Amino acid sequence: MAADYAADNAANAFNAFYERPATIALLGDVEGRAVLEAGCGSGVLTAWLADNGAAVTAFDVSPVMVDIASRRVGDRAKVLVADVGQPLLFAEDETFDLVVASLVLHYVRDWKGVLGEFRRVLKHDGRIVFSTHHPAMDWQLHSSEDYFSCKQVTETWAKGSGQFEVTFWRRPLSTMCDDIAAADLLIERLVEPAPLPELAEIEPGAFDLLNSAPRFLFFRLVRPCAAR
Repeated sequence: MAADYAADNAANAFNAFYERPATIALLGDVEGRAVLEAGCGSGVLTAWLADNGAAVTAFDVSPVMVDIASRRVGDRAKVLVADVGQPLLFAEDETFDLVVASLVLHYVRDWKGVLGEFRRVLKHDGRIVFSTHHPAMDWQLHSSEDYFSCKQVTETWAKGSGQFEVTFWRRPLSTMCDDIAAADLLIERLVEPAPLPELAEIEPGAFDLLNSAPRFLFFRLVRPCAAR
């Protein structure tokens, strides 16, 4: 699936005109910042971070994705094979100014451990930015009988030349917030963005959908000591 996903992710409406711009807006100025990117996939965001002056350490659980990302960024970033659901043994405490996880956490059952590791490696005045499936979308598509359930679901994605089963976890907003609080983090921003205006000309159906039905939810988190 990796090559088909990489080609699709770089240009499709949901990633290129909706999710990635919203994530970048929450990151702000990254020049000179030490950035940890969790679940980097094919490295599109990794390349943007490096191109904008960040010192990037990126990782993904898929060796094939890491290979694609490594070829994309060359020596402009460090790209590793690692599992976001396990302790980040390669990272020391309070190392990074920014931690970013773009559409990663819905693949993980236990957010408390992941967010705890993100907090551990984050500098005291750092920020964590992540996007995930919007709970309203997942509720309608996968749990219309019980919004408050937290359960594993599977979708079939058509990418490139094939169809692939993709499994993830859906959870309500209250569970997301409880896990953030359990990791001793605060929500600085919570965003339900609009797509880029130019999508209206390129793919009007997707533009109308993303302006009326949220697909993803975006968070920026801080340590309590860094809250303004």
